[in-house]
Amino acid sequence: MLAGYRVKALIKKELIQIVRDPSTLLISVVLPLILLFLYGFGVSLDLKHLRIGVVLEDTGPDAQSFLRALMDSPYFDVTTSRDRYELTHALTVGKLRGMVVIPSYFSDFKNRKGQSAPIQVIADGSEPNTAAMLQNYVDGAFQNWIRQKPLIRPVPRFWYNEQLESRNFLLPGSLALIMTLIGTLLTALVVTREWERGTMEAMIATPITKDELIIGKILPYFALGFISMAISASASIFLFNVPFRGSLLALFLVTAAFLYCALSLGLMISTIARSQLIAYQIAMVTSVLPAYILSGFLFEISSMPTWIQFLTYIIPAKYFVQSLQTLFLVGDVWKLILINTVPMLILGTLFLFISKRKTAKRLDA
Repeated sequence: MLAGYRVKALIKKELIQIVRDPSTLLISVVLPLILLFLYGFGVSLDLKHLRIGVVLEDTGPDAQSFLRALMDSPYFDVTTSRDRYELTHALTVGKLRGMVVIPSYFSDFKNRKGQSAPIQVIADGSEPNTAAMLQNYVDGAFQNWIRQKPLIRPVPRFWYNEQLESRNFLLPGSLALIMTLIGTLLTALVVTREWERGTMEAMIATPITKDELIIGKILPYFALGFISMAISASASIFLFNVPFRGSLLALFLVTAAFLYCALSLGLMISTIARSQLIAYQIAMVTSVLPAYILSGFLFEISSMPTWIQFLTYIIPAKYFVQSLQTLFLVGDVWKLILINTVPMLILGTLFLFISKRKTAKRLDA
């Protein structure tokens, strides 16, 4: 049976320890802001100002018109030359990301129906993604130039992220990574630190029960996680201008479900490890790295091998990333929110059950 006064005493002890421990405040407040600034200013999936060279072997009006189309594009920084070898050398030494060759017979292209585009695109394949996107951008610029005055002109419209800003996609996902650090890594380190310092033995010598110990450990870091989430979400919205179209209630519910899961996982790790180094290594392998790689935060899950896609179902951050991106960019899609919340609650209950079973009130547990 739970004794309220013992739980309050444990919570008070944890709060005092949080205030007195600089590393806890560093991980929960300073580190999230640093990560947010890195993702907000330093990471972008928008390829702009790609350095390309254009070999202009045709001086006709059509070739000049297509060259202007490339130079007016926000995606390219164009260097022109009539010497193919000069630009080839610049590509070899890394000064250019690609080359576009406009051959001498380019001006005759419009008069030859049914033929493919006469331009040649050479890209630096050492970065496959950049090379593929460069080829697509050049192809798009060429197709737009061909259809300068079409009878029917399609007008594309992008829902939810109208400007196609990768920041609006990355920052909500980065919140899941930040909460993983606070919920799992911090909890695992704090509990194992008590084993190293010998304070856990002192608590075991008291009449405290396993349920009281778990509740007393979880609640302070639950509150700390919410404070960190509030700071990080506010910085995303007001500093980086990421739209938030959902409700605070929905954000509170999905954050609570994820923190419940992450804190339970951190407690489970602390029952396995008896040193901070081991706890750190286990937490990084089981939570932080999967949250970065297998959550859909940066890498599309559908493009992964099938067996890896099945593995993502046990990654709590996957559901949190999807929920946050929905809330920030789309709004309160409750069906999708509930679909993602239930697995987090199930995984959290499983982790908590294992933690309770392995937390024995004896030193040799």
